[in-house]
Amino acid sequence: MEKINAVITGVGGYVPDYILNNEEISKMVDTNDEWIMTRIGVSERRILNEEGLGTSYMARKAAKQLMQRTGSSPDDIDLVIVGTTTPDYTFPSTASILCDKLGLKNAFAFDLSAACSGFLYALETGASYIRSGRYKKVIVVGADKMSSITNYTDRATCPIFGDGAAAFMLEPTTEEFGVMDSLLRTDGKGLPFLHMKAGGSVCPPSYFTVDNHMHSIYQEGRTVFKYAVSNMSNVCAEIAERNGLDKDSITWVVPHQANMRIIDAVAHRLDLPVDKVMVNINRYGNTSAATLPLCIWDFESKLKKGDNIIFTAFGAGFTWGAIYVKWGYDGSKQ
Repeated sequence: MEKINAVITGVGGYVPDYILNNEEISKMVDTNDEWIMTRIGVSERRILNEEGLGTSYMARKAAKQLMQRTGSSPDDIDLVIVGTTTPDYTFPSTASILCDKLGLKNAFAFDLSAACSGFLYALETGASYIRSGRYKKVIVVGADKMSSITNYTDRATCPIFGDGAAAFMLEPTTEEFGVMDSLLRTDGKGLPFLHMKAGGSVCPPSYFTVDNHMHSIYQEGRTVFKYAVSNMSNVCAEIAERNGLDKDSITWVVPHQANMRIIDAVAHRLDLPVDKVMVNINRYGNTSAATLPLCIWDFESKLKKGDNIIFTAFGAGFTWGAIYVKWGYDGSKQ
C-alpha cells in the first residue's frame, strides 16, 4: 500500500474591515507609533467591532472562501478543526457552529486550544487524520478575536493584538508533497508569564474579576520574548537539520507574527535573508492562531509547487513547534 500524505490544496482567509492604527492606540494609552514600531513592529491591526459577532463569524468567512476556491461541496467535508483561544462560547465548540453555518452534514468537528501555537497543532492533527486513510477532506482553521480579551488600558499588551481567521484544506496524496514532518512541544512552565487570570474553573467570573480586568491577557513580555526566541529558533534548526534543509533549500519560513524582533531572531538563527521570511505583522498584529495561515493567504501568489516551507510558532503554556511542508500547488494559478 502506498504511503498517504496530507497535502494543502487551498487556503482561505478573512480580516475585519475596521483598522485600528497606532495613532488611535496612542489616544487610548501612553504610547506612540515610534515605540510600537520599534518594540513590536505593528502599524495597524484589524478589529471585529460589530456587536454580536465572534470568532465563528471570521472562521466561517475564511472557510467559505476556502471551499469556493477548492470547489468543495459541503457534503464532502469529513472534519473541521478550529484552533482558537477565543471561542464564541465555553461550549459548544466554535467548530460545531461552523458546521451549521457552512451546511456541513457529514463532518465531525472540534476546537483545539494551544494559544498562538493553535494552528500549528491543528495542522499536524488534521494531517494525521488524512494519513489514517479514512478522511479525504479536512478543513483546518486558525481564528481568534483577540480584541475580545485585550485590555485597552494596558499599554504593554493592547498594541500587539488583532483579529482574523484563515483556513487550509487538507487532502490525501501519494506524492512527496504536503506535511512532511513536525516537531511539537509543550512546557507547563509558561503559566505564570502568559495567561488570562479569570473565566476558567479555578477563578470563575465575578464582579471582582470583571472590575479588575482579569478577563484580559496578562503577559510578562521580557520572559515570553526570551523563551519564544530560544524555542522557535531551536525547533526550526532541528527540523531543518533532520530533513536535510539549509538556507539554500528552504524556500520560506512562516513564523508566528508575535513580535518583529522575534521574527528577526529566528531568521538570523537559520541564516536566512529577509526575503525568505513571510511577514505581515505590520498590517494585522498578532492574531494568535490565525497568524500562520494568514501569512500563506497573503503570500499565496508567490508560492510554487515543491517549495520547502517551515512553519513555526510559540504560545502560552508554553507551547511551540515547527512543521515542515512541501507545498503542493502553484499559488499564482489559484
